[in-house]
Amino acid sequence: MFRLTLFLGLLIFVSIGVTTPAVAKTIHSERSLYRNILVDETGDLLCLKFKTKHSKSQQSCLLKSAPNQLVFNYTKLLMSSLLLQPKPKKILIIGLGGGTLSNTFYQLYPESEIINVELDEAVTKVARQYFGYFENERITTAHQDGRIFVKRAGFKKQQFDLIILDAFNGDYIPEHLLTKEFLTEIKAVLSDDGVLAANTFSTSQLYQHESATYHAVFGDFYNVRGDIRSNRIILASKNLPNAAQIARNELALRDKLVVFGVNSLQLRALMRIADDFDKKARILTDQYSPANLLNY
Repeated sequence: MFRLTLFLGLLIFVSIGVTTPAVAKTIHSERSLYRNILVDETGDLLCLKFKTKHSKSQQSCLLKSAPNQLVFNYTKLLMSSLLLQPKPKKILIIGLGGGTLSNTFYQLYPESEIINVELDEAVTKVARQYFGYFENERITTAHQDGRIFVKRAGFKKQQFDLIILDAFNGDYIPEHLLTKEFLTEIKAVLSDDGVLAANTFSTSQLYQHESATYHAVFGDFYNVRGDIRSNRIILASKNLPNAAQIARNELALRDKLVVFGVNSLQLRALMRIADDFDKKARILTDQYSPANLLNY
């Protein structure tokens, strides 16, 4: 009798605990001038993907039941930039995706000016239609290459308090956005307390060269990452705040960030001054930038 009861109990447990995995359904597909764009729906999850011959890279995801929650770990890690610059008045985002970061920053800083730079107009259209990306008099979109935008901003003497570099495309970053010349152009348009936050690779041979390049332009910078195999966020500035200031900023932001599923105390614990790279590694330049050949 005991064996029968145990068997029935296990059977009930299995029937309750095991559910059929949700199957992704493609609700939008198009070929733009630059890529194949997909929008996949999997239950409550909506994801923007770029399709290549061999894979699909997820660019942005949204929980329909909780649109304010940041889904990707790297987007949460990017919020660590606010521990260095907690009150950005002018924000530049290079790489739109689904517009998640723009929407989040607007909710945090409704009085700030936000400029999103996106090369592919089709991506912006999809972000508006499926992911709630919105624009108004303070949020604008520039459809052009990120480097061209930054170079022109330099000519105009524009300054930004926060620059988000999110041109990461799963296994690829445009090589001209990794060079010493480009980072020098970025540095020129940062305000005195401005912060650059770059979503980039955490491993591969590129790590050494990219780190050496950032160090050549900015000096010390922060790495922010959880799992060593995941993305890393580079935080660079003309003037890095000290640990005490970062602690004060974190405390002030804690309740505001938790609304988006971000644990600011955890972010602070993940921040490390980068010291695990070869400072003699060859610097990436416009003449030498085999970045994606090194990324393996």
